[in-house]
Amino acid sequence: MTIAFDEPASLLPLVDTHAHLDDSRLAGELDGVLARAHEAGVVQVVAIGTTAADSASVVEMARARPGVFAAVGIHPNEAAGAGEADWNAVIELAGRPEVVAIGETGLDRHWDRTPFSVQQEWFDRHLELAHRLDRPIVIHARDCTRELIDQLRALRRPVRGVQHSFTGSWEDARAFLDLGLHLSFAGMVTYTNKALDALRAVAARVPLDRILIETDSPYLSPHPFRGKTNEPARVAVTARRLAEVRGVRPAEFALATTENARRLFTLPPDRAL
Repeated sequence: MTIAFDEPASLLPLVDTHAHLDDSRLAGELDGVLARAHEAGVVQVVAIGTTAADSASVVEMARARPGVFAAVGIHPNEAAGAGEADWNAVIELAGRPEVVAIGETGLDRHWDRTPFSVQQEWFDRHLELAHRLDRPIVIHARDCTRELIDQLRALRRPVRGVQHSFTGSWEDARAFLDLGLHLSFAGMVTYTNKALDALRAVAARVPLDRILIETDSPYLSPHPFRGKTNEPARVAVTARRLAEVRGVRPAEFALATTENARRLFTLPPDRAL
């Protein structure tokens, strides 16, 4: 059987599970951004907060626009500037009906904006809040995967959530999967660098019921748009490349990842862009 990897976008109901819609590059023309996403087959978007103020913004976007949902939290690189008032604001926002996840949280050694011990403390706060509210958690990890896995293992319980924009090895992927997490892939899997063949090989091995797709827009725009402002519509490009890598029809892959996203984030299928 020949698999057609150019099926029309209308056959691909997609969920962008990680988009920074509050970023000025997107928020200034949000109606157009969401219209283009709809045209590309995107039915739902999870808008991600990284500060208390950003979290309030994405909750408002989700309240005003069907098909947009919010995740609230404080990014590890923003934690040094956050205080108890910010955390109390996140806790209050987390109870809103538009909020489907806690985060973006996690650990980051690439930048040194926040002392690592402070990042770990704030990560623990988010993990406890997500567990208490029975919400999935959106996890960021950069240049510190082993430390993050160790912190999760110390919980001694499964973790419901997603390791977003995954770029690690199969050993890392298996550790996250064993902890209970989903793995989400962004535009890097479309880049033509041979060095990324290893990441594509990992993406091909992730169980179909544990894989998600995202843009991380406005960052990580997929090939052939690399270097340009990313937006949710382009999750379709990443989905098609991943379907090709896995040897399945794009529509089959889209349906599976959409079902995964709706199950993890408890997204109502009748609320769409």
